[in-house]
Amino acid sequence: MSFGPNPWQQTAWDWRAAGNFIGGGAGSGVIVFAALSGLLGRAAPAQFACGSVLVALGLVCVWLEIGRPWRALHVFFHPRRSWMSREAFLATLLLPCAVAAALGVPGAAPAAGVLALAFVYAQARILKAAKGIPAWREPTLVPLVVATGLAEGAGLFLFSSLPHGTGSVPITLLAAGAIATRWLLWRRYRRHLVAAPQALAALDAAARPLHWFGTLAPLALVAAALALGALAGGVIEAGTPALAAGLAGINAVLAGAWFKYVLITRAAFNQGFALARLPVRGVAR
Repeated sequence: MSFGPNPWQQTAWDWRAAGNFIGGGAGSGVIVFAALSGLLGRAAPAQFACGSVLVALGLVCVWLEIGRPWRALHVFFHPRRSWMSREAFLATLLLPCAVAAALGVPGAAPAAGVLALAFVYAQARILKAAKGIPAWREPTLVPLVVATGLAEGAGLFLFSSLPHGTGSVPITLLAAGAIATRWLLWRRYRRHLVAAPQALAALDAAARPLHWFGTLAPLALVAAALALGALAGGVIEAGTPALAAGLAGINAVLAGAWFKYVLITRAAFNQGFALARLPVRGVAR
């Protein structure tokens, strides 16, 4: 069914829109963690470069989805009322700032971290603004999308640190905190959500890998990495500790990406409509 009183699945946004949220969220998240790593004394130029590439690829995905791609610049026309416009403006600031941070320009790293956090928040507000889709307009989705981006970024940071290790116990602990927070916010979102049974079924199916492979397994691996790092002098360097952290990271990334894909393409059922009264000829109102 494409139109009627019963909920129907939207078809305007497909895998390309999901690609924007996946790439933009994960890219922003890894930039945030790269900035935090820099504040703790360990520069992460490769992670800044990785994050900027992912954000750019996400924007390319959404550009490919536009019916008239060469009118993409029109997105900049409504910053006062459109979160898509705000996302676009933030991207024009975030990408050069992240590249500058990757090149070691002083002061660029913390600025890129702040802009990345604002970027993933704008993405979350884009979904909430879709009032006709209950799974997106639920207010508790906003912190969940932000936390998912940070958890994916944390996972990418851990995975990209495989060759040399994160070297930082605080960063690893923050990554574990982001992963755990994502699951807690998912539970809160699911508890408050009122949507079509088909949407709830799709989200519940996505929650299983998010729980087992995206939360419990990464947390167990992070705990193992921290324990092995403690035996090695309190740092997580290359070797078995870094391998455990890297495996935790890739699990967190893949589970988060799958959740976003399901949220955009499979759980996006419109609310339909209802007519409380039907007009009948010859009958008084």
